[in-house]
Parts: sequence; C-alpha cells; structure tokens
Amino acid sequence: MDYKKSKAPTNTQTHNIMDFARGTGNIYETVAIMSKRANQIAAQMKEDLSSKLRDFATANDNLDETYENREQIEISRYYEKLPKPTLMAMDEYLHDRVYHRNPAREKDNIDAEF
Repeated sequence: MDYKKSKAPTNTQTHNIMDFARGTGNIYETVAIMSKRANQIAAQMKEDLSSKLRDFATANDNLDETYENREQIEISRYYEKLPKPTLMAMDEYLHDRVYHRNPAREKDNIDAEF
C-alpha cells in the first residue's frame, strides 16, 4: 500500500474494541499485528524521507554554516503532516487490507486433523 495515498485520519478516533478482535478473535494478537505493520510503514517512510533529503546533503557539513533550503523544509513538512504509522496500520486492519496469519494456529489445526 502506498502510504502517501492513505485515507487514514491524522488524529485519533474512538473505535469499538470488538471491531479489532473480529479478524483474530484475540485483541492482543490484533495489537501485535497492527504493531508489526506500523513498524513496516514507519521504516518505509523513514527510508523515503532519507532518500529525498540525501539530495540536499552537502559534502562539508559545518556547524557554523546555517543554510535554509525551502525545498527541504517543504519535504519535511509534508512528511510531518502525514498520518502516523500506527493510525495507518489501524486503518488498514479495520478495512481488511493487512494479510496476517498465525503459524501456531495452523500447526494446531493440522495436528488436530490427525
């Protein structure tokens, strides 16, 4: 999913906790799934931001030099205005856009059949 096109809210909203337990039957498992997805989104966002800001890096960085680059500031502000990765992960989970599986449950189901 492209996080730039995310329709996740930029602020927190109240949700029914049972909506989160719907897919897994366990709220703690759901939180773990959303946490892992939020970490993936955050890593992707950080990599994208770093690659864009790398273009503005100078070869000789001095503390005495203070150079203000408008494009760099606009890029940083754009990323600050994006929804937080946790909100994006919650939105993806609630709209069934996250694939998840539990290998322990799959093993238990296989063992129960035999």
